[in-house]
Amino acid sequence: MHIMLDREGGSPIDLNIQKIDKNGFTTTEPDGIWNFVPPCLFYGDTTIGKSPDNTEGNLAQKPPLRILLIFICIPVSPGNSRMIFIFPRNFGLWIDRIVSRWMQHIGQNLIIDSDLCLLHSQEKKLTVVGQSNWQKVCFVPTKADANVVAYRKWLKKYAGGQINWGTKFDGPLPATPPRDQLMDRYWSHVVNCSSCNGAYKGLNALKVALQMFSVASVAIVATTRQGMISVTARNTLAVAAILCFMGSKWLSHFIYKNFHFHDYNHAFK
Repeated sequence: MHIMLDREGGSPIDLNIQKIDKNGFTTTEPDGIWNFVPPCLFYGDTTIGKSPDNTEGNLAQKPPLRILLIFICIPVSPGNSRMIFIFPRNFGLWIDRIVSRWMQHIGQNLIIDSDLCLLHSQEKKLTVVGQSNWQKVCFVPTKADANVVAYRKWLKKYAGGQINWGTKFDGPLPATPPRDQLMDRYWSHVVNCSSCNGAYKGLNALKVALQMFSVASVAIVATTRQGMISVTARNTLAVAAILCFMGSKWLSHFIYKNFHFHDYNHAFK
């Protein structure tokens, strides 16, 4: 059987709903199992690939590659949630020793940001049609959507289709903020992450140092009398000033894009 892949190499996920009750729901796939535990915990254990067969019988069989995905999504107010997630695994642990957490978070935040605008607009549409009519604005045609379907069924049956805020919040969802506020990374993540916060401060300090060195080099070249330093040294300082200035400009762009706001255009994805 030939399995069609999408343009990014993705393949179908055969998820099946096993049970739904007041304690949550469980879905399974050939290599894993997923569980939702009310009110806000979702986790799954999946196996990647197969263990090699031990045909000789004289070597210990390697354990399968396994990863546990844990998501905790806490509603804090209408239109806003706090997400905490972790991916413990039994393979590829060496990469954590050489790649800082903030570098990994850059890629993870890009994925989260890519979903954020869609989730925000979807929530607005759900509010218009009503939570019980979610199928009218959500197209979930494949088995890979089983967790979405299971959650909506659970929410409708055991939670009245929506979060009960009591008297703490009243009224409609807040207005849609500008994109740079909706997908802001600094206040939503960087200030709360020790690794990203440390990298942010360090990169900003490096940017200022490059700017200061560039200005100092230009000042030395401009104020030094002819003959006090060689032509080679003068030219070297001039080139260094240009490179440091260009480096500081690139670093400024890198900091803003990865620690403040990285726009995402779904039309090109």
